[in-house]
Amino acid sequence: MFDIAEELKKLPQKPGVYLMKNEAGEIVEVYCEYDPNTKSGMPEANRKVKGTLHWVSCDHCLEAEVRLYDRLWKVENPRDELAAIREAKNCDALEAMKDIINPDSLNILPHCYIEKYAAGMKPLTYLQFQRIGYFNVDPDSTPEKMVFNRTVGLKDTWGKINK
Repeated sequence: MFDIAEELKKLPQKPGVYLMKNEAGEIVEVYCEYDPNTKSGMPEANRKVKGTLHWVSCDHCLEAEVRLYDRLWKVENPRDELAAIREAKNCDALEAMKDIINPDSLNILPHCYIEKYAAGMKPLTYLQFQRIGYFNVDPDSTPEKMVFNRTVGLKDTWGKINK
């Protein structure tokens, strides 16, 4: 049986973030250091911290589906790439497209959690998910099952992919 007290004894005695998992490997608790002086507007707000946690209270949230859209193609200029692939492989356009389509152009996360106020948002309303990107409410949404689509991510990895 899982014993949280025994698990706590195993933690290093230094500041950091520690995740407590149950026997199924699911996170059940998070232990971390909170430093209120690093909040915006506080005396030590300019001090560099190693990370920031953003969370939603289980008692004050709703489950939602989040659709993370990314580029459809793995290459910057698919038209030129298609022509080169068709010539090299002597294949039709559809077969060439399969070589350069991004298999991760849509990643659906069915069990995300959002603040309750978002349940009343109308389709195509936009908002920012902190440190992730900009999203809009999908027309498939209902107040019982909200669906959000990422329209713009905050970090663009395209340059890193091509290096």
